This record gives sequence, C-alpha cells and structure tokens, in this order.
Amino acid sequence: MISSFIVYIDESGDEGFVSHPDGSGSSRWFILSAAVIRRTNDLQMVSCLNETRVILRKPPKTALHFVDLKHEQRVPYIRRVGALPMRTVSVLVHKPQITEPEKFQNTKFLLYRYATRLLLERISWLCRDQRRPGEGDGFAEVIFSNRSIMSYDEIRSYLRLLLKQSESNPQSVQIDRTVIDPSRIRAVEHSKLAGLQVADAVASGFLFALKVNRYGETETGYVGHLKKSIYRHKDMALGYGLKLWPEDLATLKLQAPEVSVLEGL
Repeated sequence: MISSFIVYIDESGDEGFVSHPDGSGSSRWFILSAAVIRRTNDLQMVSCLNETRVILRKPPKTALHFVDLKHEQRVPYIRRVGALPMRTVSVLVHKPQITEPEKFQNTKFLLYRYATRLLLERISWLCRDQRRPGEGDGFAEVIFSNRSIMSYDEIRSYLRLLLKQSESNPQSVQIDRTVIDPSRIRAVEHSKLAGLQVADAVASGFLFALKVNRYGETETGYVGHLKKSIYRHKDMALGYGLKLWPEDLATLKLQAPEVSVLEGL
C-alpha cells in the first residue's frame, strides 16, 4: 500500500547554547517544523513553488531558502505557503529556559532528536485523526531535509527505541505506531523537493516571529499567513500544532515576552 500522508521536516535556528545580548552567537530559539499533506495533494506543493518563482522572477527549479530572500519576497511566498491544503506542526524550543543545557551540549544532536520526538508525536495524532477510507494505508512517509553531518540511520534507531518504550509505558512516548514507521523515514537534499522548501518557510516564519533582532524587534507578520495551516485539536493550537518546550508558558512569557504572539494564533 501507498502511504496516506507525506511529511516534510526542516528546521530554523541552531542547536548551540552560546548566545550574547547583542544577538550574536547561537540563536535563542530552535524551531523544528513539519508540513503535513495528503499524498493526493502533494503536487500542489510543486505548483506553489513554481508560482512563487514566477512572482519573484526566479529561474525555474531555483531552490528557495526563506532566510535568503528579502522581506518583500518572503511575503508573497509565505502567503502562498499558508494557503496550501496542508497542516503544519512546529516544535519551538527556547534554549535559555532549558534547566540542564549541559545534557544537550555533551550529546551530539540530542536536542534535535528530542524535538523530533515531540514533532512526530503530534504528526501521528494529526494523521491518525484525519485518515480517509481507501486513501492509502494510513501511514505517513516522513522526509527530513538532509543534514550532511547527521546520520538518519541514528534517527531511525532512535525512533525504534521510542516505539519500544511506548509498549511498556504508553504515556511516556505518544507516537502512534499505526502512522509512523521507522522504515518510512528518509532524508533528501532541501533543493530536491518542494515540500522541504515549504517546511523551511514554515520553520523560518516562526523563527522570525520569535527571534529578537539587535534592535529589539521581531517580525511577526509571517506567522499570520500560516495561521490557517496550524494543526489544532478542539480549536487548540498550543500543545498540538505549536509545541513549546520547555512547557512553562508563564515563566517563558517573563523570559521571552515575544512568545505572546503565539497566543493569538
């Protein structure tokens, strides 16, 4: 059988922990985002990118990197991304609030793997609840934007470990195994798939909304165009399509007041 959904995953920000008041060094936020689309609608990702290239006067097949575009180019791009028949899931990590950062500094890619776990949990709930009879086998094909420095065999092994843990303690790991299969996870170069470029735009749009620049400003306009696409459960986006970590929102609002922009989404 063919999978029902295709999930494209990309990140924005970085996993470092050395940041400075002037905005230099590592970003305070790390964002991991997924663009989840029914396989039957996947070609609309390609159409979206083709249309955007025409609007921006880019050559056909030019890879679009959101951060490399000017503001006036990003706006028509993210507006079209937000209109796609998809749902987005984003894990928003505020690194200064992590109580034991040394754990993530001492183990390579641990923060990325943990964010992946939180992301895949929510993707699995979304796909489980949106299945349609006769439309694929209910599973999701998961495609990461390839990071040359990381082994995706390790990601698959990590996922197998999580699924094994969920057998004995379903509350500790809440990835639905009828949706996520480690053998259906792969990595592809960003420029090769329109869906990965869409996921990049989603992650970068949220990073711009949360990243305070050297002038004390954020750019919140991009996320307004993504509002319709955010995964919700019973009309709730926070905890579902928008997963903050660490989870103490009250403390987070004191340390990073820019997070308030998410409450209106």
